[in-house]
Amino acid sequence: MTYLAKPKLHHPDLPANALGFTRRDYEGTISTLCAGCGHDSISAAIIQACWELAIEPHKVAKLSGIGCSSKTPTYFLDKSHGFNSVHGRMPSVLTGANLANRDLIYLGVSGDGDSASIGLGQFAHAMRRGVNMTYIVENNGVYGLTKGQFSATADRGSKSKRGAVNTDEGIDLAILALQLGATYVGRSFSGDKAQLVPLIKGALTHPGAAFIDVVSPCVAFNNHEGSTRSYDYVRNHNEAVNRLDVITVHREITTDYPPGSVQEVTQHDGSVLRLRKLADDYDSSSRISAMSYVQSRYAHGEIVTGLLYVEPDATDLHASLNTTEVPLNQLSEKELCPGSAALEKFNASLR
Repeated sequence: MTYLAKPKLHHPDLPANALGFTRRDYEGTISTLCAGCGHDSISAAIIQACWELAIEPHKVAKLSGIGCSSKTPTYFLDKSHGFNSVHGRMPSVLTGANLANRDLIYLGVSGDGDSASIGLGQFAHAMRRGVNMTYIVENNGVYGLTKGQFSATADRGSKSKRGAVNTDEGIDLAILALQLGATYVGRSFSGDKAQLVPLIKGALTHPGAAFIDVVSPCVAFNNHEGSTRSYDYVRNHNEAVNRLDVITVHREITTDYPPGSVQEVTQHDGSVLRLRKLADDYDSSSRISAMSYVQSRYAHGEIVTGLLYVEPDATDLHASLNTTEVPLNQLSEKELCPGSAALEKFNASLR
């Protein structure tokens, strides 16, 4: 509809990044989600992160499944590659695309219904295989497209808008990602842009399976008293384990941090995660400690946000499979089908 079209003109003095792009160059169409939906804030954070990292939009492949969350890739990076898959199947489609062309930056956007129910197995295998991707779950605890039923991530004891109480134990996707071997795991809140943008930047530059669980309140069905996914609840029960900033290898570090207050984590691609520690005993390099800490604070009714775990020496699926550095979609038929002699040699090596 014409009233949904964005104006083509914009202020000539909008700030530009190293590529000469403004934030407008990373936007998509106007959102059709409910006004105030947390998902739109996540889209804005993705736009900001890609703009700050000066990522060329055509080098990004964004994939999604089904649900309110899976509509959001339409609202950012309209000049990137995109694929909207069927319900719960985004991870396997992304894995196939990644194997075919390793040169793209892969961003998977999903929801709690899409990833924690029908797509739970797909989510699990993408994490354990170390697919080089940024996997963002926009988590509101309900099925927003089908009128607000509890999703698998809804906390036991939380109440629906109509007053029904959830009696099932909720699935914590961040804990699952840690158990399954993800090498970058974070959690944030859609209303906390200062925390979310650096988390996304770190995930986009991480060479392995990066997962971010973003609590994103559903203003239509899950933003009332009794919900543990509402704006008020998260603000009142949020415990941030660190403050984040991401400095790429090409950018000069000019901020002066007090001695002993910053932990630096250098990744293989040269990017640096700078963590301002708020909890003296929290260690983002320990997978076991991260799981234990999240569970212990959950028992006290608190939602832990921030970078929960990062593995600096992470590898991805291509390293495990020892694939060629040339993307498979650029190999010729001769290279892809070397003949029966090569096949026999390979078979003999397995006997």
